[in-house]
Amino acid sequence: MTFTVMTPAAARDRLASDGDDFVLLDCRQPEEVAIVSIPGSVFIPMGEIPMRSGELDRTKEVAVLCHHGNRSEAVANFLVARLGFPRVANVRGGIDAWAAEVDPTLPIY
Repeated sequence: MTFTVMTPAAARDRLASDGDDFVLLDCRQPEEVAIVSIPGSVFIPMGEIPMRSGELDRTKEVAVLCHHGNRSEAVANFLVARLGFPRVANVRGGIDAWAAEVDPTLPIY
C-alpha cells in the first residue's frame, strides 16, 4: 500500500465538499502555521505525528500538507507504511503551491 499525490486544487475541493470523509493534515511547525494556514485543516507538527496519530480518523482520507511537499511526503509514507492508514495523499507542492495555484491572497514565506 502506498500514498497518492493530490493537487492543491483537489485538496481544496475535497475539503470544501467532503469534510465528513476528508482531513487536511498540516504537518508544518507552529511558527509556519502562525504565518499562514488553511481554514478547516488539522495541525499536528511532523515531529508529533507518532504520538498524536490517534487524533486522526483512519476511516477518512488524510491529505498531508507542509511548506513545499517534502515533509508531508515523509509523513504520508509514515502514516501508510508504519501505521497502516488506508487512504493517504501528499499535497503536491505544499502550502507554497496552494498559494500559487489556489489562493494567491495567502502569504508566501
